[in-house]
Amino acid sequence: MRAARFYDRGDIRVEEIEEPVVKAGQVGIDVAWCGICGTDLHEFLDGPIFCPSAEHPNPVTGEVPPVTLGHEMSGVVTSVGEGVTSVKVGDHIVVEPYIVPEGTDTSDEGHYNLSEGSNFIGLGGNGGGLAEKIAVDERWVHKIPEELPLDQAALIEPLSVGYHAVERAALKTGSTVLVVGAGPIGLLTAAVAKAQGHTVIISEPSSLRRQKAQEADVAHYFFNPIEDDVVAKVREINPAGVDAAFECTSVQPGFNACLDAIRMGGTIVVVAIWGKPASVDMAQLVIKEANLLGTIAYNNTHPKTIDLVATGKIKLEQFITGKIGLDDLIDKGFDTLIHHNETAVKILVSPTGKGL
Repeated sequence: MRAARFYDRGDIRVEEIEEPVVKAGQVGIDVAWCGICGTDLHEFLDGPIFCPSAEHPNPVTGEVPPVTLGHEMSGVVTSVGEGVTSVKVGDHIVVEPYIVPEGTDTSDEGHYNLSEGSNFIGLGGNGGGLAEKIAVDERWVHKIPEELPLDQAALIEPLSVGYHAVERAALKTGSTVLVVGAGPIGLLTAAVAKAQGHTVIISEPSSLRRQKAQEADVAHYFFNPIEDDVVAKVREINPAGVDAAFECTSVQPGFNACLDAIRMGGTIVVVAIWGKPASVDMAQLVIKEANLLGTIAYNNTHPKTIDLVATGKIKLEQFITGKIGLDDLIDKGFDTLIHHNETAVKILVSPTGKGL
């Protein structure tokens, strides 16, 4: 079968590999669609980060390059290993792409996203969604309604990132929130907050991204931080300030806006992955008695995210801005997202070319 394989920074090759063997407790899946994630772009530009290297094999899988990429995937069950009971052949599914150390508590009470050494299928090994087929442990396979299109279902994984971020904020009913940055994760975080009934404000300097956010109807207010005094605008909406702010930019002015905009006792959730240190006005943080929280990936949120989409509270088709095959992965996928990221939200890849 064909797969996109990460060898090293700037070196991703589409090549023929053996089909995965479906072991006991595993589910065999024909991949329908796989989204290109910002993490994939970071691996291509700056990696290996989550991907292993020859000198540093993945501590759980033991794998070294090349590894198959892709962790935002949907597909159809083609086989089930011994002992699998939650899905059957023909079911439509999405994958929660975790790799966790043996013995990790993956129950409803477990915080497996924080397990030391954890990684992701399609980055740390165990196959990936940028391949025609994949075999995944039953625990990480989630059935979806057949009426939910498989292309839209590929966005369940990044939507779960936004869902977990909103969950971290522990918002009360009818809260007012600020989302700083309207890239893919900012858009999806805003969509979750709005679907849950909160008043959502977006701050985004790119006119194209603001336009996409407006078209997607993920917020109630849209401001340009270059031209608008966002904090003043926030206080026109809610004089006390927002209950929570979601930092989705990984730039210092974005974080500063979050701290300035929250009310006394408000919450900042840092959603972006920062590649450099940031500064914090500690006096302001203390005086406001603010809550400063990080969030990483997701934890037991896939079923709740699937329900949010299945019930029509979030419509994912509006976030799909391109569909390509494996052969166009670099030229029409990675290059577009790197050099034209204001116009592209989510580009999906069909490993088999079906549906293009």
